[in-house]
Amino acid sequence: MPALQRSNFQKQIGGKQADLFVMRNNRGVEICATNYGARIVSWLAPDRGGNMEDIVLGYESVQDYIDSKEPYFGAAIGRFGNRIANGKFTLDGVEYAIPINNAPNALHGGPGGFQSIVWDARQVNPATVEFRLLSKDGDQGFPGNLDVTMTYALTDDNELKISYRATTDKPTVINLTHHSFFNLHGAGNGSVNDHILTINADNYTPVSSALIPTGEIASVSGTPMDFRQPTVIGARVDDDFEQLKNGAGYDHNWVLNKSGGGLQFAAKITEPKSGRVLEVRTTEPGMQFYGGNFLNASLKGKGGKTYDARTAFCFETQHFPDSPNQKNFPSTVLRPGETYTQECVYKFYAE
Repeated sequence: MPALQRSNFQKQIGGKQADLFVMRNNRGVEICATNYGARIVSWLAPDRGGNMEDIVLGYESVQDYIDSKEPYFGAAIGRFGNRIANGKFTLDGVEYAIPINNAPNALHGGPGGFQSIVWDARQVNPATVEFRLLSKDGDQGFPGNLDVTMTYALTDDNELKISYRATTDKPTVINLTHHSFFNLHGAGNGSVNDHILTINADNYTPVSSALIPTGEIASVSGTPMDFRQPTVIGARVDDDFEQLKNGAGYDHNWVLNKSGGGLQFAAKITEPKSGRVLEVRTTEPGMQFYGGNFLNASLKGKGGKTYDARTAFCFETQHFPDSPNQKNFPSTVLRPGETYTQECVYKFYAE
């Protein structure tokens, strides 16, 4: 478990200074983040015996993030998380085009999305870092000057609270999320297919072979998409089921069961050997569960460990993919005078 060197993250990128920030609580948990992409770089978490492991995939220097074939490790995602079909949408009668970076679609806000930008950062206190970004009108083709603040706060209850806030001066679309790749064995310590997963969702949004939602809200009942009861990830991941073939495994948006507003339980995942558990609560209507299908052995991370296929999972709380083109999905439109807000809580413990 290599110790990160702050100097490896101190670099001028695009005229702005990248750096490393550390959050600690009174229980010995430590999370490191960099303002390059407002990304989580490491997360030290104990097993049931108190042994610490770094549970997020990533690198030991900011240059490694810049050079990586996997640009999203630990990153803030925007302006629009997930896919927009053919990189196009129409808002108030005007068509906008986002650069194609996941052919034939735009993914996670385009190639110059929030993951590739140095944010302004402020260490609020030993357990809290605030990141701020002004995404200018026309950035990656999106309209409006978008002023975004993301606050990461590590509580003494071992919760990482991510608070999002954004305003715009023109009508636009927005779908922010967080993209840590987790492995509760420890980053680079083998497959996550033995983790036991629960998702609080009766429905999901099926996708085409291009991974764009068909528009249907489909029941998980009787399918490998049903995680309403705790189920081993790998139990059905290779089943003869069209949706799993489309995503090369799990890479789908679940429609979370919601009752009223505020933070709601979304998911729980357990690694039985270590006892590590991660729970997610969110104010968002959906969550992308991604099983790391497209990772590969060419990815070498912290400590020289290999990040092969299905050695990580992601819980991306979000609005639904391609929402600007899907009229029956919850709206992602943000207008002047309105404030976009979102909260996501990742709670960690061992049992």
